[in-house]
Amino acid sequence: MAYKGIVFDKDGTLIDFSPTWLPVYRYAALELTNNDAQLARKLLAEHGYDYATGRFIGGSLLAAGTNHEIARAWAEYLPDVDDEVKLESLSVRLNQIFQHQGALNSTPVRSLQTTIRALKQAGLKLGVATSDSYQGIHNTLEPFDVISEFDFLCGYDSGYGVKPEPGMVLAFCQAMSLTPAEVIVVGDNRHDMEMGKNAQAGLCVGVLTGASTRDDLEELADIVFEDIAGLVGLFDR
Repeated sequence: MAYKGIVFDKDGTLIDFSPTWLPVYRYAALELTNNDAQLARKLLAEHGYDYATGRFIGGSLLAAGTNHEIARAWAEYLPDVDDEVKLESLSVRLNQIFQHQGALNSTPVRSLQTTIRALKQAGLKLGVATSDSYQGIHNTLEPFDVISEFDFLCGYDSGYGVKPEPGMVLAFCQAMSLTPAEVIVVGDNRHDMEMGKNAQAGLCVGVLTGASTRDDLEELADIVFEDIAGLVGLFDR
């Protein structure tokens, strides 16, 4: 099969996860708890950050959840958020924090620009499918002068469903006039691999620049690379 398109997860795949998102989550937790350091620490610890190892847990809410899912989980610890209207307000506020702080802290993976440009020059259609918002894609990728290389962008709020549902990949296929078998899905979490499998993508590639370990990914991924630079070798023939 000749692969013609690649759908990338964003955080942990194009963006180095921990250097970007640990300061973002810490800021957000302190902001929402009115600088209650103990409660802010609990929001991170209960939802995927392991303070003992200094790592996010692969597949955890903070590693793989949408902004709205994080807002709903954190709301359980915030006494002022006691109905759906207040939850929606919290979700909007959290999304704004993530967009602003994500842009300030965004850290690219190694060889982001050279890898994306090499794949584009190989004639591939490129897309981003993220659990972040659509605007968050722009905020975190625009500083690195690669966003124009992508043909398709979608977030959890773009209307194609959420991971591990297949909708984002299928929307990319439809927009690019490709079949799922012609598409590679690349990500750092099991949710990404499950999304690819559910869409019947031709190849699911795991990368180790996010929260998951090789063992986490190998069960579902067809290939695991250290980072996205490994993709170039698939087309360097």
